[in-house]
Amino acid sequence: MSIIEIIVLALIQGLTEFLPISSSAHLILPSQVLGWHDQGLAFDVAVHVGTLGAVVLYFRKEVVDILGAWFKSFGSQGATDDSRLGWWIIVATIPALLIGYLFKDFVESYSRNAWVIATSTIVFGLLLWYADVKAKQVKNIYQVNFFSALLLGFSQVLAMVFPGTSRSGITITVGLLLGLNKQSAARFSFLMSIPVIAAAGSYYIYQLATAGEAIDWQAILLGAGLSFVSAYACIFFFLKVIERMGMMPFVIYRLLLGVGLFAFLML
Repeated sequence: MSIIEIIVLALIQGLTEFLPISSSAHLILPSQVLGWHDQGLAFDVAVHVGTLGAVVLYFRKEVVDILGAWFKSFGSQGATDDSRLGWWIIVATIPALLIGYLFKDFVESYSRNAWVIATSTIVFGLLLWYADVKAKQVKNIYQVNFFSALLLGFSQVLAMVFPGTSRSGITITVGLLLGLNKQSAARFSFLMSIPVIAAAGSYYIYQLATAGEAIDWQAILLGAGLSFVSAYACIFFFLKVIERMGMMPFVIYRLLLGVGLFAFLML
């Protein structure tokens, strides 16, 4: 990989992982549109570790509170809002882990193409617009329950099967449709991402360890660092923007991207 490719792909991963515009779509597009070679397994590990570090650092207080309350709930303290939130994150993670593992070969072989990306980008962009405009958005993050956590978990699966859907986009959309306010829908989506990204990163690391692939440490370190910084900045600004402007800027971007991609493919 050239330095330009490393910088562009790391920034794409960091900036789009937590925005409702699909990081997988943007990572696939350079190879489809620009003819770049696949970035390789080691680089995938690096950028996933970078984004995981960013979300854990940003939500470090919530993570510590939830983990502490969850472990204490097995003792005499009993259930609290934070411990229940921990359980709902686990519930939301299970569908993605099971279905992602069982259908990973299908996803990698058949659905990662530009036509699927263009379609998903537009369809789920319109769904995000509908949720932003029509949903009641009156519940806070502690009003998530088992049923809503399960629905949010299955919504992640759509993003795995159909690149262009956006994991954060579809989970925020479903969160809004379930009545969560924008901040709560976004925060639950980000907290849900921690075990999912950790699992994906662990899987990639296992593959890397058993594949004997040569490692370009310059690409690894630069990719991890850039994805970490850009992902942290992305989370910070995204939570500020949605309070003032809602989801409409991201809806417009998705529609323009989808239409532009269709035009490129047809021409």
